[in-house]
Amino acid sequence: MDISVVVPLYNEAESLPELEAWIDRVMKNNGFSYEILFINDGSTDDSWDVITGLSQKNPSVRGVCFRRNYGKSPALNTGFARAKGDVVITMDADLQDSPDEIPELYRMITEEGYDLVSGWKQKRYDPLSKTIPTKLFNATARKVSGIHNLHDFNCGLKAYRSKVVKHIEVYGDMHRYIPYLAKNAGFGKIGEKVVHHQARKYGSSKFGLDRFVNGYLDLATLWFTSKFGVKPMHFFGLLGSLMFLLGFIAVAVVGFSKLYNMHHGLDYRLVTDSPYFYLALTLMILGSQLFLAGFIGELVVRNSPGRNHYEIEEEIVR
Repeated sequence: MDISVVVPLYNEAESLPELEAWIDRVMKNNGFSYEILFINDGSTDDSWDVITGLSQKNPSVRGVCFRRNYGKSPALNTGFARAKGDVVITMDADLQDSPDEIPELYRMITEEGYDLVSGWKQKRYDPLSKTIPTKLFNATARKVSGIHNLHDFNCGLKAYRSKVVKHIEVYGDMHRYIPYLAKNAGFGKIGEKVVHHQARKYGSSKFGLDRFVNGYLDLATLWFTSKFGVKPMHFFGLLGSLMFLLGFIAVAVVGFSKLYNMHHGLDYRLVTDSPYFYLALTLMILGSQLFLAGFIGELVVRNSPGRNHYEIEEEIVR
């Protein structure tokens, strides 16, 4: 199969028939063999009924229906696990991503050798309350990830070589950083394509301003796990050792100064009467705790087999 189109969705029943017809038309005009994977993320409208109806008319349509709303990352991860195409295309279900971009994205993967191609909505139809935070967010993501050629990390329209999506794990809200995940997995040839951004035709956006706050928290998490995810002792052990060493040196300094003063008859107070002694002791205790945290982290690192388990109510299988 040439292409798998993975479409995560939540309450997008109105746009699905038009999106399916548009994708089908593009695929047939270019002679692609394909499948569409609609991942219904616990919609409360009749999105699943629409998907079921589309699958009956078009055998290339498959679907997964979550029992409840989990989020975009779980939906993408589920779609990636089921995708059969040599190239995997992701797009949103709200018709703001154009299926007409698919042939060129496919060509960039198969002919130019990219592992991942991310769309860039250079001209957007979003309000300033969304575009300005997006620019700040992308600037930070470029700096932290080291992927300086991407302007829009969060664009839903992306193309992947099949082996990329089979070797990354998307969980929580990490869909914003799939290029970073791919880079950390060893897929470093990442490109970008300017894509057309269409104004929303049906419904309303499902994302609020809180996603930008969560985005920065997720970026910090991903940076830390990419640096120390399999070697937490390198972070906690080093920090703990430094704190313990500073505390030990401080205790020694306080102790020797007290002995010197007592020997010369300058100060007869006990060493425990000095507040510096307790500050130094606190540093030693915190250092020991951080060091032990590093050991515990080494034992439990990435040992969470149920992290990507989601309850599926129905599935359309071909």
